[in-house]
Amino acid sequence: MSHNNQQQRYLDLKSLIRKYDYHYYTLDQPLVSDQEYDRLYQELMEIEKTHLEWVSSDSPTQRVSGQVLENFEPLSHQSPMLSLDNVFSPEDFFAFDQRIKKGLGSKASMEYIGEPKLDGLSIELIYEDGLLTGAATRGDGWVGENVTQNVRTIRSIPLSIREQAEKNHIDPPSSFRVRGEVIMTIDDFVALNHYREKKGESLFANPRNAAAGSLRQLNPQITAQRKLKAFFYFLTDYDPLEFTTQWEILSFLKTLGFPVHPETHLLADEKQAVAYHQKLALKRAELNYEIDGTVFKVNHLQSWKQLGSTTRFPRWAVAFKFQAHTAETQLKDIQVHVGRTGTLTPIAILDPVKISGVRVSQATLHNEDEIKRKDIRIGDTVLIQRSGDVIPNIIAVNFSKRPSSAQSFTMPSCCPVCSSPVQKIESQAYIKCINMDCPARIKESIKHFVSKAGLDIPGIGERLIEKFFDLGLIKSSADLFNLKKEDLESLPGFKEKSIQNMLNAIEKAKNPPLWRWIASIGIDGVGEVTSRILAKKFCTLDALMKADEASLIEIDQIGPETAKNIILFFQLDKNIETIERMTIFGLKPLACGAEKEKGINLPLNGKTAVVTGVLKNFTREEAEERLRQLGASVSSSVSSRTSFVLAGDRAGSKAKKADELGVPLMNEDEFLSL
Repeated sequence: MSHNNQQQRYLDLKSLIRKYDYHYYTLDQPLVSDQEYDRLYQELMEIEKTHLEWVSSDSPTQRVSGQVLENFEPLSHQSPMLSLDNVFSPEDFFAFDQRIKKGLGSKASMEYIGEPKLDGLSIELIYEDGLLTGAATRGDGWVGENVTQNVRTIRSIPLSIREQAEKNHIDPPSSFRVRGEVIMTIDDFVALNHYREKKGESLFANPRNAAAGSLRQLNPQITAQRKLKAFFYFLTDYDPLEFTTQWEILSFLKTLGFPVHPETHLLADEKQAVAYHQKLALKRAELNYEIDGTVFKVNHLQSWKQLGSTTRFPRWAVAFKFQAHTAETQLKDIQVHVGRTGTLTPIAILDPVKISGVRVSQATLHNEDEIKRKDIRIGDTVLIQRSGDVIPNIIAVNFSKRPSSAQSFTMPSCCPVCSSPVQKIESQAYIKCINMDCPARIKESIKHFVSKAGLDIPGIGERLIEKFFDLGLIKSSADLFNLKKEDLESLPGFKEKSIQNMLNAIEKAKNPPLWRWIASIGIDGVGEVTSRILAKKFCTLDALMKADEASLIEIDQIGPETAKNIILFFQLDKNIETIERMTIFGLKPLACGAEKEKGINLPLNGKTAVVTGVLKNFTREEAEERLRQLGASVSSSVSSRTSFVLAGDRAGSKAKKADELGVPLMNEDEFLSL
């Protein structure tokens, strides 16, 4: 065979195998036998062995990397991956529908997209010039784990959309991102656990855990063996394409070769939506994968813009959850947990029981009023409910099994840890320990301080905090930054390497982004999203501490209650003392304020930048982070408000739009000179 003929055969084989993969893994419609597929695949591999120069990243043979990863690098989302608000009954959904109509100022019927709520792992794929270049887990919603090599092994995910786009006469944007859910079928889950059991390995609790564990394997070859699947439902950062409905977006994804769940439907109004949910609930048992509800989205995209989002979830979508899985067990005791804000929460200690493959030994009882309303007593047989990752709770008592020895429970009048008086919060069912020096409050505050929701200091978990506190090594969060090698050397189980790793992690945490420090110190009602908003508004720690109530309330998404909590936090001498000690021990938050505090005039202060094309010296994420460090705000789309576009090779549609709007283009050499 001539060189040209062999090269054409190679191109034909790639195209043919991609076609067979698409029909087999996406459409579930195999076109050839396994033997014929294997023969063609082997022929492709043989050609690539003799012509390495022909091999490209979109070849079917390049799905599995031979390199074992050391860890997962962070990968940012252009726009946050938010959660969904939940409803649990038709009445709840109708109330959601009314809120939508009220928000839009309309009484007309609302079209919805209904789709199964897959119980898997959320994923975002990045495509540049038609090729898969990145993949990230949801992570904290803003930054995920870079699992690109592992995602490439999932055969239902296209490595390239060029062929499908050309076939369907589509001109896709130069870059876009697609979001979906990675799952494992029940059959594959059972087979995997059977295999692990034979090898004496621990079993996965459920398909979701198996899917998550498989996608986070450091060896992509192991991920490839796990037979993961994916469905996609969201398109983002697709400028300059324009769509008017979510249904159009789903159709677009399908024509590019992305699997869209076959049970996805366009529904005319709220009544059709509820009927769809009820039908899906009946069909749930027939599916070969787990779903835990229905996701409904308003179909018209203009309505999305009008309705907007809260800090946690979009107002134009909701998850209609199925009835949670339940089990009966005995309530052996009720213990009271003291949280970092002093709130006393009763916790049910249960005779361990498995629900949806997870061992449950505790459940929240919320508060005393809830215990009395349900007449829950120690010794009762109770019905436990577990839904997804929500903390299990007791939904009912089986009174027919109540023993004569069952004991009523009363919340203590004093803190069970420090014996200080407790205080009932007005208009609430909660009681609080008001002692700021309560050991339980301090411990929980320090645990939060180092947790993923706080400074995220690796290697310092709850048990270690308990040990350090009980030994007197730390009395507040500030003391962590004053730990010394000699403090730890005498402790059992601590070796020189582990001590040094811990001290290195603490040292690294001394210069966190300002938002992360705000989230870590435990202000009531201030989580990650609010912390980011505060950091962006005030830029420096000093400015935030001096903020008055009026300046806080004028910020979108910060209400009077949160503003009061912030003011109160910085008025307490104990908190100021802790912050001052942190500063003495070297803690200095950065964010946008660090450069301004030093009086440095950043070259891109007040500028808005967009990155497009392929850069030689940076990934897109690295370039965007450098731009932020230079003072710029980074956007994913070009508009009249864009200050400049950083354009690499094959810049495409964003560079073209910048030219049309008269927005300056900056090349990579000019960027490096900054």
